[in-house]
Amino acid sequence: MREALRLADRARQGGDVPVGALVVAPDGTVLGRGWNQRESDHDPTAHAEVVALRQAAAARGTWRLDDATLVVTLEPCAMCAGAVLLARVRRIVLGAWDEKAGACGSVWDLVRDRRMNHWVEVVSGILEDECAADLRNFFDRQRSF
Repeated sequence: MREALRLADRARQGGDVPVGALVVAPDGTVLGRGWNQRESDHDPTAHAEVVALRQAAAARGTWRLDDATLVVTLEPCAMCAGAVLLARVRRIVLGAWDEKAGACGSVWDLVRDRRMNHWVEVVSGILEDECAADLRNFFDRQRSF
């Protein structure tokens, strides 16, 4: 999660919401890294999770990431939760909950919905206070302008 927080800082430097993500293989190898790049890339789908999943799939040479873990500083939104499901990711490790748009247990729980053809384990609260403070500070600064 510390590395994900470092990646989140790259998003902040690019003027985006500070969210960082990594896709990790069972042996601990980092397959993909991502940070929010919506502002810099002018791409509404360039969320940290999607960027990391794309990089991991390219590194693996397959879209199936069924033994991988996604580590992310903020609970994934519906789009990112859908991408996690489609990639068959085994586990999400998240820092802060997103009480406005989260789709892994707070607002929605897409990744554990039994109507889906794949389910994802969710491990929450990893460096939660630090992840939440990072986001709160970003939005406090945005609102002061």
